[in-house]
Amino acid sequence: MYELIKILNFLIENGIFVYAIAIFISYIVMAILSGTEMIRYMRKNSFVDYSAIISSPYAPPVTILAPAYNEGNTIVENIRSLLSIHYSDFEVIVINDGSKDDSLEKIIAHYQLEKVDFMVNYVIPTKPVRGVYKSTNKAYSKLLVIDKENGGKADSLNAGINISSKKYFAGIDVDCILEEDAILKMIKPILEDSQNRVIATGGVIRIANSCKVKDGKIVEINLPKNLIARFQVLEYTRAFLMGRMAWSRLNGLLLISGAFGVFDREIVVKAGGYDRNTVGEDMELIVRMRRYMIENELKYKIVYIPDPLCWTEVPDKVRVLSRQRNRWTRGTMETLFKHMTLFLNPKYGNLGMLGHPYWFFFEWLAPIIETIGIFYFILVLGMGNPDWPFFFLLLGFTYLFAVTYSAWAIIFEEFTFARYRRKRDVFRLLVISLLEPLFYHPLNVWFALRGNYDYLIGNISWGKMEKKGFTDKKKITK
Repeated sequence: MYELIKILNFLIENGIFVYAIAIFISYIVMAILSGTEMIRYMRKNSFVDYSAIISSPYAPPVTILAPAYNEGNTIVENIRSLLSIHYSDFEVIVINDGSKDDSLEKIIAHYQLEKVDFMVNYVIPTKPVRGVYKSTNKAYSKLLVIDKENGGKADSLNAGINISSKKYFAGIDVDCILEEDAILKMIKPILEDSQNRVIATGGVIRIANSCKVKDGKIVEINLPKNLIARFQVLEYTRAFLMGRMAWSRLNGLLLISGAFGVFDREIVVKAGGYDRNTVGEDMELIVRMRRYMIENELKYKIVYIPDPLCWTEVPDKVRVLSRQRNRWTRGTMETLFKHMTLFLNPKYGNLGMLGHPYWFFFEWLAPIIETIGIFYFILVLGMGNPDWPFFFLLLGFTYLFAVTYSAWAIIFEEFTFARYRRKRDVFRLLVISLLEPLFYHPLNVWFALRGNYDYLIGNISWGKMEKKGFTDKKKITK
């Protein structure tokens, strides 16, 4: 029995140590890949004239799909922002997903809408469409509004896809704010690649909390005053600039943020549209689209754009953040387990050999293994024979690595896009990088564990997300 315990101790201690080293190495590799890819992107695009795309006859038409549920507080301003983007051939389709507030009434009144006869082709099954509205004012000729029974975000996007008439569509959260040239930059990789079919492009999502907004545009960028939101600035910067940039280089992206992404409509329809039975519909769709292309032996590519293209409001309360991260965990698990055939399957190239295993081991399992390590140390401590030098060495190295990685992401941002121009904001972010491993990271581990538990008991709820909105009025989104 004693020998068995010694063997278990050896396996657990060395297993956790090897796992930690594997994570550190993967982060270093991603940082190097992201850096080289960012330098290449900046050089390539330093002299690009995006206005040429507007006048180009090859620029494909784009539909902007914006699902909305109980967005009455800000819906008018949000639509104005979407209509103001710089692009030649586009339409905006707002999908009112059975809102219980006055969202639809406000849109009808402000944009002078009237109900029109419209034959809906349900190429993707959705909840029934109750009506389609167009404006009597030519100034809003690009706007189309769908009123449908409540079915959730994925169902709303599918309804928009059914009605859209353009070759590509951009899925966006209606309460996000797009940069005016966002579509131009997202379409550029599609025009450039003649060897592969670019089936989706994604861009950087930035945090709009405490920023000043006027007429649907960001006019002043500020670091969030709220500490929880400020932690997320660091988290988003690290994830988008140091993570997805590397996976784009490897053509191994598994996720394009549901807040903003551009998709090839034909491929989305052939892949079956958004899955209405998952809370991680954005990630699941990307994986399914990639599987469709590989299984049909079609050359394709998914591209990530490092430009800050979309601004969104993030949770500034712990309880709201917990709901969001719980849902993200469940969505990740749903996608990974639904597509387990990809796991270490060479048939699927980088998707099967790198992307899926990475998310399985280092995104889903990481908080679980971290928790096992904590409980194991408590057990060893109770037995009275911990290896203190090894413990403090590993703890110190982990903390310094986390801080260094975050600081590198901040520096990376400052040498590229430098959205936070005040030096005090950069300094505050560096201070946040010192605090994050001690306070914010443990919270995310707990949220992930709760997400695992809720997944196991079959919880499929979306969770209410309380947001202040850019008008500082509280609203509820489903």
